[in-house]
Amino acid sequence: MPDPASHDSLLSLALIASVAGMGWLALSMQVHAQQAWNRAPSPTALKVLRWMGSAALLAAFVLCLCADHATMAVLVWFMALAGAALTVAFTLSWRPRWLRVLAPWIRV
Repeated sequence: MPDPASHDSLLSLALIASVAGMGWLALSMQVHAQQAWNRAPSPTALKVLRWMGSAALLAAFVLCLCADHATMAVLVWFMALAGAALTVAFTLSWRPRWLRVLAPWIRV
C-alpha cells in the first residue's frame, strides 16, 4: 500500500484518465464528434480516439489497482467511470466544443 500522498496522486490520475478516456470514447462516435467540431473527423481519427479512450480507461484501472487492494480498486474504478461518464455527458449537453481540448490535433 503506497503512502497517503502517493495514494491521493494515483487516485487523482485515475480520475483524470477516466474523464479523458470517456471523452475520447464519446468523441469517437460520429454524432458526438459532429457536436464538438460541426463535422465528423476522418474514420482513422475516430478509430484512434476509440483506442485512446480504451487505453485511458485501462490505465485508470491500473492506477486504481496501484492505489488500493483489488476489491477496493474495482469499486473505485467503477465509481470513477460513472463520474467520468456523467461529466462527459453533461459537457456534451451543455458545451460540446469544450471536449475539443481532448483532441487538439484533429482539424476539420
